[in-house]
Amino acid sequence: MQPGCLAKLFLRLVVLLGVALAVAACDGHRPAPSSVDVTQALGGEAEEGFERAMTVREFHFPADHGPHPEFRNEWWYITGHGRDERDNLYGFQITFFRIAIAPDAPRRASAWAGNQVWMAHAAVTDVASGLHLAAQRYSRAEPGLAGAAAAPFRVWLGDWQLTGLPEEGITGEAANGAAQGGLWHLSMAAEDFALELTFNPAKPVVLQGDRGLSQKSGSPGNASYYYSIPRLDTGGELTIGSGGDKRVIPVTGMSWLDREWGTSALGADQSGWDWFSLQLDSGRDLMFYRLRDTEGGMHGSSLGTWIEADGSSTVISPDDIRLTPLQWWRSPGGRRYPVSWSLNYPGAGADWIVRALLPDQEMNLAVIYWEGLVEVLEPESGRRLGLGYLEMTGY
Repeated sequence: MQPGCLAKLFLRLVVLLGVALAVAACDGHRPAPSSVDVTQALGGEAEEGFERAMTVREFHFPADHGPHPEFRNEWWYITGHGRDERDNLYGFQITFFRIAIAPDAPRRASAWAGNQVWMAHAAVTDVASGLHLAAQRYSRAEPGLAGAAAAPFRVWLGDWQLTGLPEEGITGEAANGAAQGGLWHLSMAAEDFALELTFNPAKPVVLQGDRGLSQKSGSPGNASYYYSIPRLDTGGELTIGSGGDKRVIPVTGMSWLDREWGTSALGADQSGWDWFSLQLDSGRDLMFYRLRDTEGGMHGSSLGTWIEADGSSTVISPDDIRLTPLQWWRSPGGRRYPVSWSLNYPGAGADWIVRALLPDQEMNLAVIYWEGLVEVLEPESGRRLGLGYLEMTGY
């Protein structure tokens, strides 16, 4: 958001969720907050009292997979793709968001008292059926309704949860990532789809930006701490449909984990972003977030990483890469998204087309954005070079 995104949920969303959850506590119901465009949720400054990402820090794993409540925002974000026994292709994603509505927990005896709000977004894309399904949940943290823990690792919102698994039996390339605490299992079920997936690291952690400090604008502290595990071997089941139309689909594939926490917002000279996470058949990976200025061009704080098959990485600056929209899709709500791109990164000899497998993969939830499965193509031959995910705010 993220993914790997940048901070998807800021002041306006916090207000919407806070009001909705306060009402829920009074009448026992959970009315859905009104939808807001994601870029509208990013204005303003955080309340004093929160920590900010100001300097390079030392990361500690597996502890840093757990929560960082001294910062206002935090998320755990996994995107991936898998195939069934007939080679049909599917995409999937899950994000758990933690948002603090105040720096300190209230001093009240009530078990419901707290300062943390949680939201989770999930989606599945069935390419052969042309189907994209999305769902959300939200809750206050207390009393035990949602939260995160480092040891043993767990992130949950109700019965949607990402949990750590024992690491016995992990060998080969996966051992480097597993040693940092990344063997996890996802379990979630919505009305018309469900995910039961296990993630086994195939590459070690990559610290994004300046050794994990990801600066989002020129303002000090307008940054996050950001790391990725760019490849997780993935297996399990997708369930699509409900009742008599339910299909349980065993899949195997590859996923990408992003983790960020911070206390920041878009700058006054920024209007949104386009975020790419691409996994190539060659074993190499590319992440790039294209922050947009108010004219829709690339902002100077945009940044990315080129990751070799052995896990070594190179920072990609805005001057190193060229991204050009080729084809647009307009949502029923009027938002425009480029669903086909030209991507040129001479530093790795990359000259690609990045194209959505389905144009309509908009997440039309409490916060509206586009998040979907994409393919990487060779421009002349059309040969597929890899798969990945793209996240965009509306134009």
